[in-house]
Amino acid sequence: MPYTIPAAPAVSRPPSLLHRDLQDRLDALARTHRVPGAQLALATGTDVIAVHTGTADVTTGAPCAAGTAVPLGSLTKPFTAALVLLLADDGDLDLDEPAADHLPELSGIPEVTIRHLLTHTGGLPTGPDSDTAATTTAARYLAAVCTERDLLFAPGTDFSYSNAGYVAAGRLVETVTGMPWPEAAGALLLEPLGIRPAFVGEPSPARPVAAGHAVNTATGQARPARQNLAPLEAPAGALLASALDLTAFGHALTGRSDLLPPAVVKEMRRPDPAARPGTLADGWGPGLALYQRDGRVWCGHDGNAQGTSCHLRVDPESGVVVAFTGNAGGATALWRDLTEELAGLTGVRVPAAVESADRGRPVAAPAGCAGTYRNGTTAYRIAPGPDGTPALSVDGDLPLPLVCYADLSCDLRDPATGYLEPGGRFHRDPATGRIDRVQISGRTARRTDDG
Repeated sequence: MPYTIPAAPAVSRPPSLLHRDLQDRLDALARTHRVPGAQLALATGTDVIAVHTGTADVTTGAPCAAGTAVPLGSLTKPFTAALVLLLADDGDLDLDEPAADHLPELSGIPEVTIRHLLTHTGGLPTGPDSDTAATTTAARYLAAVCTERDLLFAPGTDFSYSNAGYVAAGRLVETVTGMPWPEAAGALLLEPLGIRPAFVGEPSPARPVAAGHAVNTATGQARPARQNLAPLEAPAGALLASALDLTAFGHALTGRSDLLPPAVVKEMRRPDPAARPGTLADGWGPGLALYQRDGRVWCGHDGNAQGTSCHLRVDPESGVVVAFTGNAGGATALWRDLTEELAGLTGVRVPAAVESADRGRPVAAPAGCAGTYRNGTTAYRIAPGPDGTPALSVDGDLPLPLVCYADLSCDLRDPATGYLEPGGRFHRDPATGRIDRVQISGRTARRTDDG
């Protein structure tokens, strides 16, 4: 279904010149970052400009075309959230009622509301590992991990990014509609948006599909990566779509379309005061990350499947929508470079990531931060490194040195390059002053020992 672009131009550069320059930049950056195939779609306010480059699958040599569907990973989540909000708009559920009212498997956490699921403020663990998820059902999984003892914090008081919350959101959709999540997503949202439904794990997708790729850093050779998402995780990460498809969804999120009711769009863009996502975004609404840039609040989401990196950004004020897909891990760096190119070409500064705040000089690690923290089955261990500075190891992986600041935030230092990557923050119990949680890359872990 075609959609109408609002007649309020935000980018004045002639479309033909912009198309040529964007194609040149995408071609060059894909080569630089060793990404086999990529797509970029830009809704300027009056036009939609789409460019694509390279190969969808290095094994078959199939081209990456405008309509090629790419595994979106977590960019599936805004679509699932929109489904839940459509049901709420129809009166089938209330965002502020306990999720357990509809899902008996959540009876162990009666305080967790549907809104908490969508804003990652329920205190739920990150989610199942793929091996565990492949051997159980969504209901059994949720009943096993969504208990009071597994909560990372009191629901509605903090943020921890959770696939488990979206497994539950997908179960809500199935319970209310009586349809499997993929069927409900197609009938109620994707097809009305003009998107041909396709999902990870389908034996015969109804459209061309890109493979994700792993790239050998020494040789530059790419090989396809197998998508290992379990069926129960589908509402959190199974959607396949193109950059043009994402642009259609993004346009609906501006509120300038009748494809999503105004109340749904307004609710998705409403920041939850409890959501402090740290390095992931400046805020979070039901299904959408929120980014502040130049006095405006953009919304969107990022997604990574096996060997893909996909991104959506929407400026509701101007109507500008930017959507990108790439089919290799290096596409995340490509996306960041591409947003800088867009700023030069269009004057629009697209927020690829959270802007770094001035936190002053590094300080000594906060007293009492060493110890073991857990999020579900994932263990975070903070201990002094060889030079005495604290280092973080996740499930026994190579420890990464922590660089700490006075506001309890921290960065991670890459031992190979020395570069700093945004890490997260420590949290003190207001009653005792003791550090009881750490948030790394938006995931919160709760202390389980005394250091």
